Amino acid sequence: MKKLTLFICIILLYSCNNKPKVDTAEKMPTMAVNDINSLEGAWKLVSFINYGENGIPDTILTSETNKQIKMYSKTKVMWSRTRIFDTIDWFAYGEYTIDNGVLTEILEYGSKSMNEVIKDRTEFSFNVTIGENKFSQTEIDSLGHPIFSENYIRLE
Repeated sequence: MKKLTLFICIILLYSCNNKPKVDTAEKMPTMAVNDINSLEGAWKLVSFINYGENGIPDTILTSETNKQIKMYSKTKVMWSRTRIFDTIDWFAYGEYTIDNGVLTEILEYGSKSMNEVIKDRTEFSFNVTIGENKFSQTEIDSLGHPIFSENYIRLE
């Protein structure tokens, strides 16, 4: 009888444990191993490279006064930029694809200033290099020379 009472007490103590159960799926990263180089997620611009007429790169680091964030879902992209010294808003939304190392963003709408750009051009293509926690997009001119690059790190 003592063993039965002890067993019931242990069961009761165990069942009264107030710790919330953690689903093992919550512990797993949101990206599958084969998607490690996916653009899905939030990204922060860390530097901008301007190649100029002579092709010599000029790197500009971002700061708290000049920020840009990009967010990608499976097929959608949205980005926003703030420059404290500038009163112009910059953001845009659209779709994207990646094919053979080329990132193509087709923008649907944006801020008032960006809509002026979208009137003339909705499609933007970049050579893209994607790493585990970083990516770079480089716009190339008609002769195959780089114009500028944007370099991002993964926020999540």
